[in-house]
Amino acid sequence: MQTQSTTQSTIQIASRTSALSKPLQIACAILLGSVILYGVGFMNSAAVHNAAHDIRHTQAFPCH
Repeated sequence: MQTQSTTQSTIQIASRTSALSKPLQIACAILLGSVILYGVGFMNSAAVHNAAHDIRHTQAFPCH
């Protein structure tokens, strides 16, 4: 009896964790992408800025 109850509660916790995991992964990906796009784009290094600028143009991202 106790083993079945423990197994069911473990399955419930795992399903709740996976339900929360997907939105968290999406939010982290958006945050990381924003940091890379805007952080690198405003750096003082001309080479890094130009590389980010060119990538923005290839993805049709307005930057001017």
